[in-house]
Amino acid sequence: MSQEFELRVYYEDTDLAGIVYYANYLKFIERARSEWVRGLGVDQIRLKAQEGIVFAVRRVEADYLGPAKFDDLLRVVTQVEAVTPARLILWQEVLRGAQPLFVARVTIVALGRGGKPTRLPAEFRRKLA
Repeated sequence: MSQEFELRVYYEDTDLAGIVYYANYLKFIERARSEWVRGLGVDQIRLKAQEGIVFAVRRVEADYLGPAKFDDLLRVVTQVEAVTPARLILWQEVLRGAQPLFVARVTIVALGRGGKPTRLPAEFRRKLA
């Protein structure tokens, strides 16, 4: 199961050299993950209000493969690598056309009320099956 998310590089995303500032790739993949979860039909606001559960990034392993530049049209591909009761591991790529510019393996966990780790919601795991 994968999803694609398109975005344009704006001037504010770049550094003095006109290339995307390295930390902004993390923002790009975060936006893509948020849209991916929304696309699954999961309302994160309702999940927090009713069950006290929020998703949090536990780990990111990233590689920068090439620079994106001002006005580039980028595509973020998000794919599920693994799902356990306690965590979700995603593979995300930022591409310009067919060229990968940034790749990351992201581990997501659920936090309950008080910020304590909890199991991923059963409804969410079912949607990933």
